[in-house]
Amino acid sequence: MPEIEITEIPPLKPNEQSLLVMHSLLNVFNVLRGELVLIGLALADNATLLAHGLAVCDELIASLGDPAASLTAARQVDTRAAAIFAELDAVLAVHPEKRGDTDIAESLANLESVFAILRVRARELLARARHPDRWEEFSVAALQRDFLEVFAALERNSHGRFRITYNAALQEPRDYYVDFKLESSVGDRLRMPAVFQDVLRDLVANARKYTAPGGHITAALYEDPMVLRFVVTDTGRGIPADELATVVHFGQRASNVGDVRTMGAGFGLTKAFLATKQFGGRFWIASEVGFGTSVRIHVPRPVTAG
Repeated sequence: MPEIEITEIPPLKPNEQSLLVMHSLLNVFNVLRGELVLIGLALADNATLLAHGLAVCDELIASLGDPAASLTAARQVDTRAAAIFAELDAVLAVHPEKRGDTDIAESLANLESVFAILRVRARELLARARHPDRWEEFSVAALQRDFLEVFAALERNSHGRFRITYNAALQEPRDYYVDFKLESSVGDRLRMPAVFQDVLRDLVANARKYTAPGGHITAALYEDPMVLRFVVTDTGRGIPADELATVVHFGQRASNVGDVRTMGAGFGLTKAFLATKQFGGRFWIASEVGFGTSVRIHVPRPVTAG
């Protein structure tokens, strides 16, 4: 596949920069909103049945373009969750016969999972806001668990459209086979800028989104004393060659993905590139239509990481 190095993109406006920082919250809010719509349809064939919850989601999403308001939104996750679940309880009281439905039970369980993820993302963002340039130490095993939960959440949110397997021998036609590895040359811990948790999550989500079920996704991180290396590769639809240099621009998607259902906003690659640049790294993208896409990132470790 042809590969190019991205070295610059157009500057972002302040609201775009805020949206980029809060990208992980935006994605979860969009998933939350979609789940509330599904519950309304399942309960009463009414997409706006949970009107208060939908309004909360819309308010939270709108706040993410403002740095101060977005941090307030991150602090209010528990309060907003309580309000949404109170509305759900009230609606279910009107439809008691629906409580035992498989689809409703699945959506309610998924909603609990979404809020659990949202609380974690909010804590991460608030901590990162206090120390945006700090390298942090992570347990390799804990990071592994975190990313396995990301894959599990992607599977749950599909409502049965696909499964994810980590053993190619078990892959069925509607499964994604994921080859996922995190390693450090210095033992069972590694150091990286905390924002790269988001970067790898976003790149993995993109790879899944633009790869049809039955495809193969590779996601890997390796740290040695000099460089932190990331790679995410998929067997998806790929990017036209003449769009490789611009698909990383804010809000830009490839011209061949207009039919793809997405909860994102089109700037996961932008965030990955700017985070790489922030820490003095290099960013490459390779792709071929019909064969897939690969993103590689190298970030030099500082002499004293801390």
